[in-house]
Amino acid sequence: MKSAQRSSPPLNARPWALIAVLPFVAAAVAVAVVYFSISARLPEPLATHFGEGAARADGFTSARGFLTLVLTLLLVFGTVAGLLARLPEPSAGTPWLIAGGYALAAAIGFLTCRTLFANAGATDASAVRLPLWELAVTLAVAVLAGALGRLLAGPAPRPAGRAAGGAPRLDLPAGAVAGWSRTIGSPPIVALGTLLLGAGLFLLAFIDWQAGIGLLIGALAVLPCAAARVTVDRRGLTVSSTLLPPLRIRHLPLDRVTEATSRPIGVFQEFGGWGYRIRSGRSGLVLRSGEGIVVRLTDGKEFVVTVDDAATAAALLNTYLDRARSRKEGA
Repeated sequence: MKSAQRSSPPLNARPWALIAVLPFVAAAVAVAVVYFSISARLPEPLATHFGEGAARADGFTSARGFLTLVLTLLLVFGTVAGLLARLPEPSAGTPWLIAGGYALAAAIGFLTCRTLFANAGATDASAVRLPLWELAVTLAVAVLAGALGRLLAGPAPRPAGRAAGGAPRLDLPAGAVAGWSRTIGSPPIVALGTLLLGAGLFLLAFIDWQAGIGLLIGALAVLPCAAARVTVDRRGLTVSSTLLPPLRIRHLPLDRVTEATSRPIGVFQEFGGWGYRIRSGRSGLVLRSGEGIVVRLTDGKEFVVTVDDAATAAALLNTYLDRARSRKEGA
């Protein structure tokens, strides 16, 4: 009698949206329970921002206003996390996005509850203290929650393997000029930038303005790379930000390129994450796993950009390279 073998469910069958939303719901419930259980002992207004040194209160907010703001942030972040987890293309970064959501929800929930407990029983909100070492405790709680989220999310999907493309040419008549352009965006990077922006505003308003500004700077560094336009023309390959059009993320003129091909790119397997990545002997703008242009440079390194219709872009770039070489040989 043969024993039945259990097979794990497909990765895209996992309830990732539910898993992603869960920590924000849990944090919202915890905050609401703590608030309503001690609301009769809370001063009006609450001490919600604490300065340096002895961490004495230097910012105040109405109790209901504070509760509304925190619950709204948790609702917005939870909605964004749930929508991203429902993307039709299972991404290798989705489990890590979920882990980040768990960490953020835990940090907001824990810090909010500690702020409410610190205010409980105070007759004068200006006398409320919140020791700065509790930020370290908050960080530890966030790390543990992130680890739990990563465990619940399960293994990341691997991109389907496919043989690397060759070095094709485009059948372009002599003297004819053509151009190719596509846009590529990354919802997870948009989410990360949004989370950094929201967390930065939260810290700036209620906790520590220096930490808040640091997160806001991080958001400004992340968001410009969340979407890009990739262009191939007679000048070479250009990658520019669609959010800041004057900003060129990378430009490779023809005299720096030896060959272009296309192949599937595994974001986490090859580069360890989304965004503009630098590895030994290679760099690239990788906003998702899947088809991408691989440009071999004259210094032996590679530049990669993930984008749809990469084969056409590589073929056109090779065609312009052939023309440039023919002109040099004929000179």
